[in-house]
Amino acid sequence: MAKLIYMAVIGGGEVSPQLAEVAKEVGRQVARRGAVLLCGGLGGVMAAATQGAREAGGVSIGILPDGDRRRANPYLTYAIATNLGHARNMLIAHSADALIAVDGSHGTISEAAIALKLGKPVIALEASWDLPGLRRAASPQEAVEMALAAMGKTKD
Repeated sequence: MAKLIYMAVIGGGEVSPQLAEVAKEVGRQVARRGAVLLCGGLGGVMAAATQGAREAGGVSIGILPDGDRRRANPYLTYAIATNLGHARNMLIAHSADALIAVDGSHGTISEAAIALKLGKPVIALEASWDLPGLRRAASPQEAVEMALAAMGKTKD
């Protein structure tokens, strides 16, 4: 049985329509490559990415910051209520094989920094911030391909 790839899509809980479209396409690309999309389970980038994954027939898991699964965005396949607040960022970073950041701020940066410290690839799209080791992509498809390549996976 092939090992599943868990790819996190991280970013702000509130985003512009333009960034939501970018995140939605990232979700589609993740699903088309057969990876499980992992995210924080709420709105903004998280909802857009999971909507894209669902539209492409993919599976998504949301790791929620609070204890109420009813707050999960409606596009998730599975929601995990943690009641851990921002500490759930640690779970996302540890559970993902690679992360794609669509802009974002402090919470996104913390997830990216943890993942980089763990030696995991982090690819940024439209991010105004920088971290040592962060890689940048010009498109959703390039971001997913870069993440897969960094994990030693090749194109089908």
